[in-house]
Amino acid sequence: MAMVESLQKAIDYMEEHLLDNITIQDIANQAHLSPYHFQRIFLILTEVTVGEYLRRRRLTLSAQELMSTDFKIIDLALKYGYDTPEAFSKAFRKQHGISPREARKGLTGLQSYNRLQIQVQLKGVESMKYRIVEREEFKVVGVKKEVPCSNEGLPQANIIPQFWAESSQNGTILKLASLINGEIKGLLGVTTDYDNSNQQIEYWIGVETSSQTPSPYSETVIPAAKWVVFEVNGPVQTEMPKAWKQIYGEWFPSNGYEPQDIPPLEVYLDDDPSQPDSSNEIWVAIK
Repeated sequence: MAMVESLQKAIDYMEEHLLDNITIQDIANQAHLSPYHFQRIFLILTEVTVGEYLRRRRLTLSAQELMSTDFKIIDLALKYGYDTPEAFSKAFRKQHGISPREARKGLTGLQSYNRLQIQVQLKGVESMKYRIVEREEFKVVGVKKEVPCSNEGLPQANIIPQFWAESSQNGTILKLASLINGEIKGLLGVTTDYDNSNQQIEYWIGVETSSQTPSPYSETVIPAAKWVVFEVNGPVQTEMPKAWKQIYGEWFPSNGYEPQDIPPLEVYLDDDPSQPDSSNEIWVAIK
C-alpha cells in the first residue's frame, strides 16, 4: 500500500494548499515521483488530471463561501486564484452551470466535488500474468521526438501515434527491428526527460541492442533496476490502457513494491500489435 499512501499524501498536500500558488513539482515531491510520472499515475487512477482536480475543488469551496458569506465576488475570485471576476465567472459557470450571481440568489443547485480519498478495492476479477527480472543497465537505440505537453504535463494527443505511423511508413521500424540483439525482443516505446520549463517530453521508439549505434539513430541508457514485467494480451489500443490501470490500481496496492522513478517500457512483440491475439508487455521498474 506504500504507493497509495504516497499518492494520498500528495492529495492531502494539495488540499492543505488549495489557496496557495503550488507547483506540480511541489505536489509530486510528496509522492517521491517526478512531475511527469506523478501526473500520469494520478490520471490513470482517478481519471482526472491534477490541474482539473485543483480547479474543481477550488470552485467547490468558492461556491460554499458564496452561499454562506457576503464576500464580494471580486474578492472570492482573487482568493481562489482568478485575476478577474470575468475569468472566475466563466470557470464557475463551466462547473456549476450558473453564474456566481445566480448561485448567490439560490436559483438552482450547485455541483460539488468532494475531497479525494484513494480507496483501493482489490476485486481480482481478472488475473495478471507477470514476472520479476533484474537487469543491469542496457542500451536502447532508436529515434526520438520532442512531444509538447499540456498544462497538465501530459503529452498532447495523437502526436505519439502519428510518430509510430510515420516511423512505420518510412521504414524506420523495420530497420530498428533488425538491430535487436538484447533480452527484450520487441520494439520499445519509452518516455524520458520530462522538461518542466519547456513542458515537453522525449518519446523514443527503439530497441535493446549492444551493437554500435548506426547513423542516423540515437541512443539512451536504461538504468539498472528490478523490473516487473506484465503480459498484455489483445489489441494494444484497448488493452494497454486497461493494463496500466490494473497495474497502478490493483497490482501495486496488493504487493510490497513501489514504482521506481525510471521510465517504464511498453514492449511491442508482435508485428501487428493491433490484432486480437497480439501479445505484448509492460515493464515497470520497482523498489
